[in-house]
Amino acid sequence: MPIPKKLIKFLSPVKYESLEHRTVYTAFDKAQTLGVPEKIVGKTLFLKIDGELAIVLISASQILDKAKLKQLINTWRKKAKQKAVKEIDFASETLMKNKLIGVKVGAVPPFGSLWKIPTFIDKSLLKNPKIIVSAGDYDVSIKISPKLFKKLIPHFIIGNFSKPR
Repeated sequence: MPIPKKLIKFLSPVKYESLEHRTVYTAFDKAQTLGVPEKIVGKTLFLKIDGELAIVLISASQILDKAKLKQLINTWRKKAKQKAVKEIDFASETLMKNKLIGVKVGAVPPFGSLWKIPTFIDKSLLKNPKIIVSAGDYDVSIKISPKLFKKLIPHFIIGNFSKPR
């Protein structure tokens, strides 16, 4: 399946490569299928932070450290004089289907601004010359430089909130 039109329009200001591959459902499987290191493949997580939705992007070689993410958000919120985070949890599949129209659950592109959702990106992923992220379906991905990725989402939050699996 091709990249959704909404995503193609969003990506139009930058150079990226569309990668077609066999159907995969995990970032780990995507890395294996493409024959690339797990550290360059992004794993998009859809979270609820005190009931508010957020997209988090970490490397396929890592797992989310909720405590570190909470600390990062609380530091950010303190500067903005907002209340501290109480709860971080994964969003339900039903919520993803209802909110993320036009993409498949488990293949969500990490561009929260498409849905007016904040995006958090783990610093380790951005250290690579290229990264591979989901493009809305199970058999296509996007290869892009971190520099151009940052250009697409100027208001994302970078931090260290993952750990080795």
